[in-house]
Amino acid sequence: MINNIPKDKRLILFDGVCNLCNSSVLYVIKRDKKNKFLFAPLQSKIGETIINEFNIDTTEIDSILLFNPETYKIYSKSAAALHVGKSLNFPTNIMAVFFIIPAFIRNWFYDFIAKNRYKWYGKRDACMIPTPELKAKFLD
Repeated sequence: MINNIPKDKRLILFDGVCNLCNSSVLYVIKRDKKNKFLFAPLQSKIGETIINEFNIDTTEIDSILLFNPETYKIYSKSAAALHVGKSLNFPTNIMAVFFIIPAFIRNWFYDFIAKNRYKWYGKRDACMIPTPELKAKFLD
């Protein structure tokens, strides 16, 4: 299943019931002019497969993962968000400057937002269902 992901793509795994995460996915789709990204909820089969493959503790990481099939590497938390941002066009790509901040500091802010995301942005009853036009960008 993981080997079926095209090597020239990056897979963003997101919390499919989180309103902030779903808005972030739509933000990336709108700005992904080079068509680099595919998407899947963490709760999907591919999400579960990657979580198991990389032994990810979902009590620690439950909002975003970025999988690079070319290097078979997984990024989480602020590193995932910044790698996505730097792959998009200006001005989003200037987010990469935040890589100069040590990961433990970036992740403290990331965890604070992730911990409060349902309270601040709300939660859906089910994962987002992509429109027919966007269906090709989503994996099950």
